[in-house]
Amino acid sequence: MSNRMILGQYMDRDSLLHQLDPRTKLLGMLLVMLGVMSLRMLGQYVVITVFVLLVVFMSKVPWGSYWQMLRPLRLILLFTFLYNILATPGTHTIWSWSWITLTQEGIWAGVSVTWRLVLLIITASILTLTTKPLVLARGLESLLSPLSRLRVPISQISLMIVIAIRFIPTIMEELERIILAQKARGYDLAAVKMPRRLLAYIPIVIPLFMTTIQRAEQLTMAIEARAFGNGQGRSTFRPLTLRAQDFWAGGCLLVLLFMIWRIKG
Repeated sequence: MSNRMILGQYMDRDSLLHQLDPRTKLLGMLLVMLGVMSLRMLGQYVVITVFVLLVVFMSKVPWGSYWQMLRPLRLILLFTFLYNILATPGTHTIWSWSWITLTQEGIWAGVSVTWRLVLLIITASILTLTTKPLVLARGLESLLSPLSRLRVPISQISLMIVIAIRFIPTIMEELERIILAQKARGYDLAAVKMPRRLLAYIPIVIPLFMTTIQRAEQLTMAIEARAFGNGQGRSTFRPLTLRAQDFWAGGCLLVLLFMIWRIKG
């Protein structure tokens, strides 16, 4: 079994980020993502990239773990980069051949959009790598608690979201086991040419789909056995409390957003 890191996994480390309240990290991730989506100037990209790299360093999670999370998406990032280069019109042409035209505006569009996606992925990875799934569910439930007055099932929604995130590494591990079992039987997908490879995935997708359903049924029975119910009225062994470090982290984030807003070029 490989040691690849997948979105949804948690790594236990003794860092400041691990000690922060999950509500602080959820709101911080949301604000950083909103800041990333509003980037326009090169200076803004540099400032928020330095901040994200600093947070990665403070998490004490190996840098390779973040790279492992980006690896499965490298083809998507490459396609995004090339698509924006070729599809973005511009007035400053750098190179042209047949229907292919490279412009300064297109290159900047490809770089900026890909840069933005990488920052978003790393930001989401920081949250899942430094927060336990159950703690994340409690934080999400606490933030959405005002909606309970409108009879919105907050507990079920927060638990569903966290379980969906947590199921990502579980499904990937099950997929890897199925592929290894197929290789042990002499069925290697790498040896199949591309047109037939799409159909060759059927013997892998079907057992993966069945095992996922079985795991979901087992999880449902486990939740019912613990009398989860609608989640209302439950108490927690460790209630969430905001501490001084949470307010400091929030203040630093607001300063970052103010710096990005002040940069004009």
